[in-house]
Amino acid sequence: MKILEIEGKTIDDAIEKACKEFNVPREKLNLEIISEGASGFLGLIGSRKARIKASIMSIDVGLDTSFEKTEEAAHDISTKSLNPEKTVEDEPDETVATRAKKTLEGILGRMNLDFPVTIEETSETITLNIKGAGNGLLIGKKGQTLDAIQYIVNRVSNKHGKNRKRIIIDTEEYRKRRKESLIMLAAKLGQKVKKTNKPVTVSNMNAHDRRIIHLALQDDKSLTTKSRGEGTYRKIIVLPSKSN
Repeated sequence: MKILEIEGKTIDDAIEKACKEFNVPREKLNLEIISEGASGFLGLIGSRKARIKASIMSIDVGLDTSFEKTEEAAHDISTKSLNPEKTVEDEPDETVATRAKKTLEGILGRMNLDFPVTIEETSETITLNIKGAGNGLLIGKKGQTLDAIQYIVNRVSNKHGKNRKRIIIDTEEYRKRRKESLIMLAAKLGQKVKKTNKPVTVSNMNAHDRRIIHLALQDDKSLTTKSRGEGTYRKIIVLPSKSN
């Protein structure tokens, strides 16, 4: 596997150079931050460049911008070197949470990421939190990398159909921050619709994000929300209610 050390004025600059070097989007790169760099005194004295290590991610989960082929990508994984169902063996009386944790750790290991994983479990869900510095690179654009890993872990961990639970993969409280930002977005969109009395269309969102928008505005009787389009990512429309 080709690994390059790349320098830039900032981390983002170095990542952009890595994307050009490998000719892939950042979501398909395995990135390790060596140095975050520093501007130095007056931007000159003592300044140093940011440095990263970059390589093609060893897990190809189809992280294109449409994200409509995740299931097919997961099937591809099962036929290639990274096969969670083969790398994680069943054990007697193994819980779904334990299996999910082992599956996630196996995926991270294949990606050359040594981050600890903790478990938070309720009666309905299992949340696996990935700890460690720099693991924001696992999130990807609009959380696509995290969503892809979450899909695979759910599929592998619940394959027996017994004691099924929804598994949530999180890092750096991304899910919480994403929810808060979507609720704020919903409030702004609602105000805009009320002010102009015209519908507003939001860019493509996955089902989970659309649901947050719907729930955030459902108690406002002057507004209506609808989803339109096809595929995993559909558009959501906020419009004045007919009664209004």
